[in-house]
Amino acid sequence: MLDLTTQYAALARYNTWMNQRLYGLAAELSDEERKRDLGAFFKSIHGTLNHLLLTDRVQLGRFMGTEHARSLDQRGGVIEIRSLGQELYADFDTLRGERERTDAMIESWAANITRKFLARTMEYDAMSQPGHYRVPMWAAVTHFFNHQTHHRGQISTILSQLDHDVGITDFMAMLREKTG
Repeated sequence: MLDLTTQYAALARYNTWMNQRLYGLAAELSDEERKRDLGAFFKSIHGTLNHLLLTDRVQLGRFMGTEHARSLDQRGGVIEIRSLGQELYADFDTLRGERERTDAMIESWAANITRKFLARTMEYDAMSQPGHYRVPMWAAVTHFFNHQTHHRGQISTILSQLDHDVGITDFMAMLREKTG
């Protein structure tokens, strides 16, 4: 029987696959188009891509330790995360490179998740809803991947509205492509 550790490794591969597709399409847009406020929760494609990178790094810091998931500025200084809508990288090429680096980190981390890790409890202070929370680790990891899918769906919608076809985004399509 398949266990959650195998499932999370597959979801990490799906995360990378979809991010490569979305960033490829976003690269075809002008910087102005990527940053145009189109009414998404984080306003634009660029804003939503930034949010995803930021929240992935915050969560990876909770899972792996903050030293593994820091965001650095161009001078090598640590970027302090102050809000969920904060722009980490205004330059799209930098954002894309940091996304690729983070996706590689996610795949490596997910390939090594253990049942013991998933049985733990995660404690954290939330940025969006002040308070201290305790949740089962398996729920936090599931939320991590679900959150990515949620916001990529928003980006897919925006790209479609701009007449850029994302194509099939189903997890099963990625599996079919990867297995031939």
